[in-house]
Amino acid sequence: MPTPRSSLVALDATPYYHCIGRCVRRAFLCGEDVLTGRSFEHRRDWIVTLLAKLSRVFALDVCAYAVMSNHYHVILKVNTACAQSWSLDEVLDRWCLIFSGHMLVQRYRAGESMNLSEIAAVEQLAAKYRTRLADLSWFMRCLNEPIARMANAEDNCTGRFWEGRFKSQALLDEKALISCMAYVDLNPIRAGIASTPEASDFTSIQQRIKQVAEPPQVSLDEEIPRLLGFSGKRYDDLGLPCTLIDYVELVDWSGRAIRSDKIGSIQQDLPPILERLNIDPVHLLRYLNRKEKGFVHAIGTKQAIQAAAFKLGKVFLKGISAANRLFPEPV
Repeated sequence: MPTPRSSLVALDATPYYHCIGRCVRRAFLCGEDVLTGRSFEHRRDWIVTLLAKLSRVFALDVCAYAVMSNHYHVILKVNTACAQSWSLDEVLDRWCLIFSGHMLVQRYRAGESMNLSEIAAVEQLAAKYRTRLADLSWFMRCLNEPIARMANAEDNCTGRFWEGRFKSQALLDEKALISCMAYVDLNPIRAGIASTPEASDFTSIQQRIKQVAEPPQVSLDEEIPRLLGFSGKRYDDLGLPCTLIDYVELVDWSGRAIRSDKIGSIQQDLPPILERLNIDPVHLLRYLNRKEKGFVHAIGTKQAIQAAAFKLGKVFLKGISAANRLFPEPV
């Protein structure tokens, strides 16, 4: 029996989560079916465009994403404080960008005259919407359901498009976050469909590189997801815990080191982030190649996993041995 989502998401342990949506059987999210020759490449735009819209509506920040042929990855940060700062009108406006809203909400937004009990009902609805707009499952629901409907309509079929509910992993600390972001951004390279990060279409790393090269044009484009920026500081709620340059260097180094003819050839040029976060480069490569499969529902240091298990009311979470390998304690 699948573990309830409430037992996997603990915002007091971490706001960061790695989510994966995968198609059923041989269904194609994107790519080209070699048996029929039919192309589904246009569906990549569906994912990115919808992700862009949701990133501007929900109180969830997009840290990284990659759209593959039969699945996609997205790393999200739940920003509850942001949702709490919204006014009642802003909550309703955001909700109605996705849903039609209750009849009372429609009347309220139209400026119609309402009595006190109706206004109180609108406030109760707004409180419910505020919670949902800062909820991981609601974000993923609003991403997956429209894609499934459009794909089924295009394929002229019914039934499941996604392989059940989405998979999620809690990223318990900055080491887990940065390592998992690199893994997500390197998916096209690992799959052999791109040779460099900047050539990896429909990924956050390509978007970040373009935003540096063409900031005026790209930053105003509402057709691309709004990405959480880099603060360059550790333990900073305002952004990701390193600099963009360090992160791009990490992804570039990892991408080259994953190649069988390059492993170990540039060890002397390890980017500073590996040393600063005390990430073991050997086990980082194993993790990025997904040979390190010791993590299940949470990724982080031994201490972070133990603390998360306590907050979730569990005796333990699987991954202690993998954490000791990937994130060893400083000597």
